[in-house]
Amino acid sequence: MRLRNIPGSREVIAESRFVINDPEQFRGQWGRVFGNTNPLHIEVGMGKGRFLMELAAKNPDVNYVGIEMYSSVLLRAVQKAEQDCESLTNFRLIRMDARELEAVFAAEEVQRIYLNFSDPWPKDRHAKRRLTSADFLARYEKILDRRGRVEFKTDNKDLFSFSLDSVKEKGWILDAFTWDLHHDEVLNEGNIMTEYEERFSSQGNEICKLIARPDFRE
Repeated sequence: MRLRNIPGSREVIAESRFVINDPEQFRGQWGRVFGNTNPLHIEVGMGKGRFLMELAAKNPDVNYVGIEMYSSVLLRAVQKAEQDCESLTNFRLIRMDARELEAVFAAEEVQRIYLNFSDPWPKDRHAKRRLTSADFLARYEKILDRRGRVEFKTDNKDLFSFSLDSVKEKGWILDAFTWDLHHDEVLNEGNIMTEYEERFSSQGNEICKLIARPDFRE
């Protein structure tokens, strides 16, 4: 789907207090942004931001950074944050390409990475663009700390199967997975739904989830 360009979106984004415009300057020093040394969790491809904003509100002792590539999408997150999250101090946004994660986050700086309803890129020639591809897992491995993990949700079963294979290919540890999250009492406990998740599940689609982490054993 072609994303519509919204005139003035970049200017609005740049002026928001929630947005970090030059994130590279904080690489290895994200505590400067938040004024503390709390754990750092990020969401890659955060969409309108509901998921991460709810997490930030429920967990004030964790710092959250949402990453979105498209200005037209990030604009909606900025508008929502400024309307509903004025009091949040542990939530920030970045407009960037996820392929540049290593330029923004240092080794072992991130404790958790969330991937929610990522673009499936269904054509085989685009497989490397999938956020759960082996190439992206390699990027995550370089910024996750030794107890860090990736949590991934999707309603696309082909993408989920691909993701399970990617985890195996990279030699990661698969802590848990389910093909039907909302009927899994353990993994669904405390689950926060995204806008997409609410829509897809209301249409009868099963939601898949996996939790995986790099194997840092020497």
